[in-house]
Amino acid sequence: MDERKHWENRPERSIVSRPEKTVMKIDNDPDNRISKVTERVKGNPWIMVSIVLGIAVIILLFMVFKGGITGNVIKADDAGTKIVEYLNGMTGGGVEFVSSEDLGSLYQITVSYQGQEIPVFTTKDGEYFLQGAVPINAQTADNSAANTQTPAEVPKSDKPKVEAFIFSYCPYGLQFEKALFPVYDLLKGKADINIVAIGAMHGEFEKTESLRQISIEQLYGRDKLFAYLKEFDSSTNIGACSGDDTCLNKYLPAIYTKLGIDKTKVDNYMKSSAVTVYDAQGAEANSLGQTGSPGFMINGVEVQVSRTPEAIKTAICSAFNTAPAECSQTLSTASPGAGFGAAAGSSASSAAQC
Repeated sequence: MDERKHWENRPERSIVSRPEKTVMKIDNDPDNRISKVTERVKGNPWIMVSIVLGIAVIILLFMVFKGGITGNVIKADDAGTKIVEYLNGMTGGGVEFVSSEDLGSLYQITVSYQGQEIPVFTTKDGEYFLQGAVPINAQTADNSAANTQTPAEVPKSDKPKVEAFIFSYCPYGLQFEKALFPVYDLLKGKADINIVAIGAMHGEFEKTESLRQISIEQLYGRDKLFAYLKEFDSSTNIGACSGDDTCLNKYLPAIYTKLGIDKTKVDNYMKSSAVTVYDAQGAEANSLGQTGSPGFMINGVEVQVSRTPEAIKTAICSAFNTAPAECSQTLSTASPGAGFGAAAGSSASSAAQC
C-alpha cells in the first residue's frame, strides 16, 4: 500500500538535431539573447524536460478543472459508488459509502472502514482515485511543525525488544519480514525479535493466516514460525491463492511436512487459544498506535528504517547496552520485493504501508 520513478543513466542528446534549420539570425536581437538561450538548452537538456513537464501539468490541471480527465462529469453519489466498489476490491470488503461533497474540481467521498470515516477523492468523471488532497496553506503549516520534531531516542538494554507489526497479507509487511529474516538468524539469541499481528485489513482470510502463524509459534516456538514465514512469504503460488482455503490446501501441507508441523494440531489451536493471543496482539498494537503494516518498534519506541537487512540490523544493534560481536557482521543492503516471492525490490527506503 506500497506502494516509492526517475531517469537514470540517460545518454545526453542534443535538443537541436538539425542546427542549420533551428539557429536563425534575429535582426532585432543585438545582444544575441536568443542564441544564448539556445546554447543553454543545448548544454542542459533538463531545461527542455522541465518545460515539457510544465506544459503537461498545465494541460492536466485544465482537464481536471473541466470535470475530469475524460471531460465527462457524473453525479457525486455515482462517483461514490464507483470508488466504494474499487476500494472493496482492493481491501477484500468492508468499505461503505458515507457521504459525498462537490469541491469544485474534485469530489470528496467519505467512506467508512473498520470503524473509521476516511475522506478520499475522485476526479469528477469518476475515473481516477486520489488518496488525499491537502490545502497548500495547511500543508505548509503542517510541514513547518513536522520539521521542528525530532525522533524519539531508543532506550538501550541488554536484550532489546524488537516488534514488527504486520498484516499477514500486506505486501509491504511481507517485504519487511523478508528483510528481517537474516537479522533474526543473526541476532535471535541476543535480541527478543517478535512478529505482532495487528488485525485483518484485506479480509477474513488475513485473520485466518495470522491465527495460523500464532499457532505455529505457540506450539513449536519462534524459530519454527520464522522458518514457516520464509516458506510462506516467498511462495508466489500462495500469494495467487488470495487466501482461498481450497487453493492453500495445495501448498500448505508441503510446508508442514518440510518443517515437521502437525496440521491437525495447528488447526485445533487456531480455533481455541490462538484467538486469545490474536486479540491481545491487536490490543497491544492499538495501544502503541501501530495501525499500519509494517510498523517497527525497538524497546517501545517507533523506528523508521529502510527495508534492508543491514538497516534493520543496525537499528537493533544501536539499542544494546553493549553490542554483541554479531553486530560487526555486514548484511545485505538490498531491499526484498514487496508481496509474495523472492525477487529483490527496486527501493530500499520505501515507506509504503497497508
